[in-house]
Amino acid sequence: MRVLITVPWGERLGGAEAMLQTLLDGGTGGEVEFELLFLQSGSWPGELARAGFHVEVIEAGRLREPLRMLRCVLAVRSALRRRRPELILNWMPKAQLYCSPAAVLAGMRRRVLWWQHEIPDGHWIDRLATALPARAVGCCSNAAAEAQRRLRPRRETFIVAPGVEPPAGGAAPVAPLPADGLPVVGLVGRLQAWKGQDRLLRAQVILRGRGRPVRTLIVGGDAHGLSSDYAASLPGLVAELGLAGAATLTGQVPDAGPYVEQMDVLVNASEAEPFGLVLLEAMARGVPVVAVAGGGPLEIVEDGRTGVLARSGEPEALAEAIERLLGDPELARRIGSAGRARFEEYYTAAAMRERMLSRLRALAGDARPRRSPRPTSGPVSGA
Repeated sequence: MRVLITVPWGERLGGAEAMLQTLLDGGTGGEVEFELLFLQSGSWPGELARAGFHVEVIEAGRLREPLRMLRCVLAVRSALRRRRPELILNWMPKAQLYCSPAAVLAGMRRRVLWWQHEIPDGHWIDRLATALPARAVGCCSNAAAEAQRRLRPRRETFIVAPGVEPPAGGAAPVAPLPADGLPVVGLVGRLQAWKGQDRLLRAQVILRGRGRPVRTLIVGGDAHGLSSDYAASLPGLVAELGLAGAATLTGQVPDAGPYVEQMDVLVNASEAEPFGLVLLEAMARGVPVVAVAGGGPLEIVEDGRTGVLARSGEPEALAEAIERLLGDPELARRIGSAGRARFEEYYTAAAMRERMLSRLRALAGDARPRRSPRPTSGPVSGA
């Protein structure tokens, strides 16, 4: 079975792209073969082509350029007619906007699926993507699926929880943190306001005021210039809060794993987190986690057992949740162990791939044309 995945971006920007890369890392060939069609050039298409995938790039441009959009739709239609995939998986709403009309024009309407990695909030792109023909919409969590079902027309949804590879030995070492004996509380993610790096820094001040000084380790940078002003503001905030020497900002790093291994607690401070892949990275390493009680993390973290849930992403709530772990080392140890066990049972990359492939196989069967029974004019011979 050949599945053509259409991708809107030429770079790996976040969790949706990380999940797709993990899916593709399972290899080419076999029962399901993936091909890629990118709507933007960049480093990612080249990486996948060198890895042996059939990759094509058709530049889409911006949605506000209707003539260019039409040319892109027609070019995608031609690509679909050449490739004749059994399924078309449009990865994220922007890909659906271009590739669903192209599939209709190519006579492949029933082969269209698309992936919704966010929790849709009624934005026009999500509403338009939902209005376009699709056999089903895939979601990364129940929270994302429930929000998607509220959009009209209602489409069939399916859920595939992401997974990550288990930690591999031999990771490149990173610079050690100062040996001051302070617990290390970390956050991994792009420097964007919704990720909450500033709120974690303010939570650090609250903890210090309560007699629990910690070192904050913020891993990530301003990847692709998505929030340059916010990223530039964080060093100044560290100085303003009096945290110089007690907060480390790594900038963009190729692999966050070695930094996660230095943490005593990993925090996901996002309030509208669709899933929370970084929680899995920590749980796989036995690092206890704190997450906001909402969205995807509610499906990963069982409060007091596999992690601690903060009542919100505000600094006071984050500080309270972190203090539960810092004040009870035995609880932190049990949570780290239970988190690793939950990861190994449900959230490995191999388990995610099998979940996705199972869904795709079932949907491919549903997408095949149904043959009408042969008409007869009388009794069948031998009846």
